[in-house]
Amino acid sequence: MSPVVANGVSYEEWVKGVPEEISQDVLWKVTAYRLALFLNDLAWADVSRLAQDRRTVGLSDQLFRAVGSIGANTAEGYSRGSAKDKARFYEYALGSARESRHWYWESRHVLSEPIASHRLRLLARIIQLLLVMLPDQRGYTVRETRVDYTAVGSSHHPAHLEPDTPDDTLLENAPLPSPVLTNDV
Repeated sequence: MSPVVANGVSYEEWVKGVPEEISQDVLWKVTAYRLALFLNDLAWADVSRLAQDRRTVGLSDQLFRAVGSIGANTAEGYSRGSAKDKARFYEYALGSARESRHWYWESRHVLSEPIASHRLRLLARIIQLLLVMLPDQRGYTVRETRVDYTAVGSSHHPAHLEPDTPDDTLLENAPLPSPVLTNDV
């Protein structure tokens, strides 16, 4: 479990807890993959909270599958031999990131606006990175040349960041949902 810092998770502390079997693999150098794994751990707490509300049980399952698919498809694509195969899996990861963005937007009423906003910004960063990776494999731009992915109410513009420069505000103190409710509530 990642350490909690002021009601949130520090990316730096989370990285320290990643096993060497993962962090020593060459895949670990891929920023989109690292951020997808970080998001997946955050999503664990988020879906646990969503599963406690009958209205969002199905949403929690969809969200967790979509979030998990981002890192899994990035890993599989990275491991493929041809650029065409790599691109196909990166496109799957991109689709899953956009699907995750949808489910996080839908979950904002249960998780809270600050948590949903954080996850939307983190997903915007992952989407931006994947959009940079795709043309490298395809040799041409995929459907969009430049999109400013900015969460509502956010002054951050992840699409304007360099691919290897993470948005520090996303990584310093990732908010977590309130503790999981018991059946008594």
